[in-house]
Amino acid sequence: MDQPEKFPNSEHSEASFAEQVQKLHRLTVYGRWLFVACLWFTIAPISIWDLREEIALWRQYFTWVAVRYGLFYHPFATLGLAFCIGMTVAVLVWQSRNIVFGLTPQHKQRLEKQVFKIRQQGSSHPLWKWICQ
Repeated sequence: MDQPEKFPNSEHSEASFAEQVQKLHRLTVYGRWLFVACLWFTIAPISIWDLREEIALWRQYFTWVAVRYGLFYHPFATLGLAFCIGMTVAVLVWQSRNIVFGLTPQHKQRLEKQVFKIRQQGSSHPLWKWICQ
């Protein structure tokens, strides 16, 4: 098991640790957006396909009653689209909050613990090459 690098200069080690925490946060953001993209490429097309007849009707005579009827009588399609939209909005709000206010102390501490575990486990950890190299 590889040991994390030991630097004689503690400032360099702290700077390296902070950079690794940032890398892990960046990977978390990418992972969340990848999950949202997978939802939109898998669940959303199936849901829209289930609503294809209603969509044709909406294109001819669009009314909110028709939309309500179509969504009400196709609950799985509605649930699928609602899940895609909900996850997208959740990731947008989460990322916007992190950009505007910064990371919460609890989230930053959780990331630091994860980086410490990754460094402790060494190159056998799946995220080692993404975080520590």
